[in-house]
Amino acid sequence: MRLSGFIQEKNNNFNLLRFIAASAVLLGHSFALLRQPEPLGQSLGMSIGAIAVDLFFITSGFLVTGSLLARQSAVDYVLARVLRIYPALIVMLVLTVFGLGAFFTSLPPGAYFRHAETYSYFLKCSALLGDIAYFLPGVFDGNPYKGAVNGSLWSMVFEIKMYMLLLLFWLVSGLKSSLKSGNQAKRFGYLVIASALLAGTLVLGRRFYGFEENSEDGLFIRFGFMFSSGAAFWVLKQRISLSFRVFAGFCIGLIVSALVGKQAFFVAYQFSIAYILFYLAFVPAGLIRKFNAYGDNSYGIYIYAFPIQQSLIALLPGISVALLTILAFPLSLCFARASWYLVEQPALNLKKLLSARMQRGDVPGMPV
Repeated sequence: MRLSGFIQEKNNNFNLLRFIAASAVLLGHSFALLRQPEPLGQSLGMSIGAIAVDLFFITSGFLVTGSLLARQSAVDYVLARVLRIYPALIVMLVLTVFGLGAFFTSLPPGAYFRHAETYSYFLKCSALLGDIAYFLPGVFDGNPYKGAVNGSLWSMVFEIKMYMLLLLFWLVSGLKSSLKSGNQAKRFGYLVIASALLAGTLVLGRRFYGFEENSEDGLFIRFGFMFSSGAAFWVLKQRISLSFRVFAGFCIGLIVSALVGKQAFFVAYQFSIAYILFYLAFVPAGLIRKFNAYGDNSYGIYIYAFPIQQSLIALLPGISVALLTILAFPLSLCFARASWYLVEQPALNLKKLLSARMQRGDVPGMPV
């Protein structure tokens, strides 16, 4: 069955897959925050957290591209992205800076709240438009991973950049008018596919020519490839079939490549991870789909887990990786559930309301 046919069914496993990915990031951080080597990273050359973040970018590229093409409005697209990312982020930062930070700082309360770093942290992390801040004054200074308050936020800066790049493609292609003629819509698709091919070539080239993969430009290229791969799957949805044989072949290829070595696994991973993700997102059905009734808790887990883990490490010196994971997961899930019901879902409802009003021309200053 073509990917386009699965999309029309409006029911999938993305919530479950993102939940698993967010939980995998939490697990990976349990090793990193305690300065312990992660087994998967040692054997494959890629940590479980890195793979999970790639899954987020592939999924985001796919869904956001679909959203952009459906909305046909730059203003509506930007509004949707802002309301999905920033309300929950800002609530988390308020709790982190003025609650958690004030509790764990080694400074006197007055000195903490007068410190310029307290507010620069809040402002930088609220914007996600440049470098984020990692440190609050006197917070977590005694932890093995010294001082870092929320290291998960760094990837969100790249997420915002991907949103902006996709919007740029849309504007350059003149997609709004092209929906009538079809020609410019094709140009948008060509830009998306070309960006995926270029980024993929650069990812492989940098790997084998020894470039630093964790540099700023290296991470931009890596995330750009994952995001544009997801976007390309949407653009090519009428041409791509989701087949169990292909899925099984890719899975077997990953296993075999892992046995061969890290370089072989890296290549096989780049070529197969997107297809594997979309097969799992759309093909397995039945009881597994009931997970959707619990909403999307992945974003909440992602933004809350790191400070919760650092707090547990500060409160329980010498905690093990296993115990840290066991304690941090339910606590993170509780905050994620609260975030979903109290912040994210109302923001999504507001997004739908404003989108409907913009289409009717009811919102002053916003185009239909």
